[in-house]
Amino acid sequence: MTGTTSADLFARAQQIFPGGVNSPVRAFGAVGGTPRFIARGSGAYVWDAEGCRLLDFIASWGAVILGHAAPEVVEAVQAAVTRGTSFGAPTQEEVELGGLIQAAFPALERLRFVNSGTEATMSALRLARAFTGREKIVKFAGCYHGHADMLLVQAGSGVTTLGLPGSAGVPAAAVRDTLVAPYNHVDAVASLFRQFGEEIAAVIVEPVAANMGLVPPHPEFLPALRDLTAAYGALLIFDEVITGFRVAFGGAQARYGVTPDLTCLGKIIGGGLPVGAYGGRWEIMEHVAPLGPVYQAGTLSGNPVAMAAGAAVLRRLADPTVYPALEERAALLADRLRAALAGRAAVTQVGAMLTVFFRETEPADYTQALECDSAAFARFFHAMLARGILLPPSQFEAWFLTLAHGEAEVDAAVAAAREAVA
Repeated sequence: MTGTTSADLFARAQQIFPGGVNSPVRAFGAVGGTPRFIARGSGAYVWDAEGCRLLDFIASWGAVILGHAAPEVVEAVQAAVTRGTSFGAPTQEEVELGGLIQAAFPALERLRFVNSGTEATMSALRLARAFTGREKIVKFAGCYHGHADMLLVQAGSGVTTLGLPGSAGVPAAAVRDTLVAPYNHVDAVASLFRQFGEEIAAVIVEPVAANMGLVPPHPEFLPALRDLTAAYGALLIFDEVITGFRVAFGGAQARYGVTPDLTCLGKIIGGGLPVGAYGGRWEIMEHVAPLGPVYQAGTLSGNPVAMAAGAAVLRRLADPTVYPALEERAALLADRLRAALAGRAAVTQVGAMLTVFFRETEPADYTQALECDSAAFARFFHAMLARGILLPPSQFEAWFLTLAHGEAEVDAAVAAAREAVA
């Protein structure tokens, strides 16, 4: 890549891909400027096409928790590739990774591997509708569960970043049975159940909202969802694509002590390779083909290379010292950022992720998150980038730490933030 700049690559990419990218937020549309094309990564850092080293708080949107090119993951992938990249048949690797996930998530009595978080949520909701014989689902404004048609209603993440109400091309019929409630508002959910309780198949929620920026759940929120769904015979689905193996070894359900009926996973369980999974109670999962009538399939599901990478990561994360260290480091960064930003922004933090919100107080829901000063964030983003800190290019995305982010990286980020807001 010598002599090739990010600007050169972006110009070429725009002739190949819509907007020059293969996922919208990467285009820097919310912050302006030219996206950095990444050449390589190691530990907490990435190097762009120009060879500039950047301290990375994107971490493949949370998927890379050990740090880039972690030796155990590289070794596992190299060994798996020599045996073959795909077979379209069962392998030992998928059995081993599935067992590791079950050990961490006891609620996943049976699970099915897929290839993305979108596939996981889409499949879980199809299963919930089949199991309950109902059609309506409840989601929360600002929560993003992938780009399946029925879920692109008041979605967060890139949909919010780009200012889109949902998505063109989604027919009205696809979202007719999707009900939307404000996150952290129990009364609103209860009202939907009073009105549509016998028609609601499931409630799907990010147990820690991370696609409107990071918004933690109020203490009563998740337990109330558990009680309401149980009372009305609906299923509770936790979308733990982001929180799974990030906020605790057993995900948000372990951290908050609330057990869902179905769980969706992704990101970390693939060690940086494409992967997803959904699972839950046996009496629900036995409805999935080939045992039951709910059809779902995938040529690359359970890909042996992704399975090997994910297993390497989960074995490392099983060390009981890992999560306390991650939490301590993230809390230290959050506390020092609050001091450095001196009232100009609020900072939320759960586990190894955080968000700097350019508003006076921490938001509790999507409406409050939208009150942030996105223009101020864009200026902050570029000021940090100029100082070698790579942040997610959107006010509405979470920052992610890895095991490779140490005290030196915290110091560097805080020093850059002080200069950026000066």
